Amino acid sequence: MFSYTAPPEGEIAFRFSREGEYRREVLRCDLCGHFVSRHDLDMSAMYSGEYVDATYGADGLRRAFDRINALDPARSDNVGRVRRIVEFAAGHFGAARPSPSVLDVGSGLCVFLYRMKAAGWRGTALDPDPRAAAHARDVAGVDGVCGDFMTLDGLGRFDAVTFNKVLEHVEDPVVMLGRAHRHLTDGGFVYVELPDGEAAAHDGPGREEFFIDHPHIFSAASLTLLATRAGFRVVALERLREPSTKYTLRAFLIPGPGAGEGADGRH
Repeated sequence: MFSYTAPPEGEIAFRFSREGEYRREVLRCDLCGHFVSRHDLDMSAMYSGEYVDATYGADGLRRAFDRINALDPARSDNVGRVRRIVEFAAGHFGAARPSPSVLDVGSGLCVFLYRMKAAGWRGTALDPDPRAAAHARDVAGVDGVCGDFMTLDGLGRFDAVTFNKVLEHVEDPVVMLGRAHRHLTDGGFVYVELPDGEAAAHDGPGREEFFIDHPHIFSAASLTLLATRAGFRVVALERLREPSTKYTLRAFLIPGPGAGEGADGRH
C-alpha cells in the first residue's frame, strides 16, 4: 500500500527509527484487508522506557494527564470510551455487579482508568514502564502494576480486561489477546480498540494509524479474525472517528465456545 524512506510528519521520534536507514513498507491482505508494517529496525526495547521518553518526555506524564483531563468532554476520546463501556456493562451484567473491576493492559497516562474510577469501577493499571505504573498509583489513584502482560503471574481476575490501542503495537496480537482468558471472571468481557486501516487508508500514508510503532493496522474483518483465533466471540463491533480524529475500531468480546483458562489463540 505505502512505502516510506523517511519518517512521515508527526511520527514520534524514537531512537531506533532515527538511527540508520529508514525504509519501511505497509502491506495489505487482499482477503481480509489487514495491514502490516514491515522494516528491519529493532523495536524490542521501546516499551520498557523509550516510548514514554519519546512521547511525553522525562517528566511529561503528569502534564499530559492534566491536559487531557481538562479537555471539553465533547473533545475527549476517553469520555466517549468510558461512556460506551459503562453502557455495555450495564446491559451485560445488569445489577449483578454494582462495583465491577477492570484491568487495563498498557495503561499509559491512565486517564481512562481515572475516569472509570469516577464511574464506580475498581481499576488496575498494567504497564511495562515503572514510571507509568507509579503514575497510575500516585496520580490516577488506582492500583498500578509494572510488568509484562505476557509473563506476569498473580494479576487475578477482573470483570473486564481492556486493550485500548495496545494490540497494534505487538508482533503477535492473537497470543496477547488470548492471554486475557485467564484474567476474566465468569461472565466477564474484553474491550478492544484498534486503529482502523480501512478508513485511514483513504487519507493516505501520512495518517498516524500507519506510524512505525504499529506493526498491525486492522480492518473490521481482521479484528473479527483476531478475536476468533484468540478464543473469543465478537458481540459488538463499531467503527468511529474519535474527537482526536483517530480512525478507530472498537469491539466487545466474550469467551467463545470451548475457550477456557490459558487459551492463547492456538487451539
